[in-house]
Amino acid sequence: MIYVLNGPNLGRLGLREPGIYGSSTYQDLVDLCQTAAKDLGLTVEVRQTNAEHEMLEWLYQAADEGADVVLNPGAWSHYNYAVRDACAMLRGKLIEVHISNIHAREEFRHHSVISAVATGVIAGLGFAGYRLAIDHIAR
Repeated sequence: MIYVLNGPNLGRLGLREPGIYGSSTYQDLVDLCQTAAKDLGLTVEVRQTNAEHEMLEWLYQAADEGADVVLNPGAWSHYNYAVRDACAMLRGKLIEVHISNIHAREEFRHHSVISAVATGVIAGLGFAGYRLAIDHIAR
């Protein structure tokens, strides 16, 4: 099992800033992740929340299971130490994914507190970043 966890505002894909995030919807992202996992003989659980406490519980669950995680923490990337500390508890791989290139955007987005505890980081490749993260975990 791979958990694909998405933070705040990602449920608004297709509506939110299409010039940055594209016109594909959150359901399109879910479908892509499920197809990518199925093609590799894996299963994924794709979730999205705007609630910090819910994300923390999901990360604790993954840590307790020793599961791998693909995480797009959204805005939490830049300041949320509680999410970072929960990520540090993970025993499986953690791939941090950003749809946009956070390093080419506003200065406050250039640093992620999550990256230091991640196995790897993928940024700026759109939805394809999720497919690459799932593929990496599979290998």
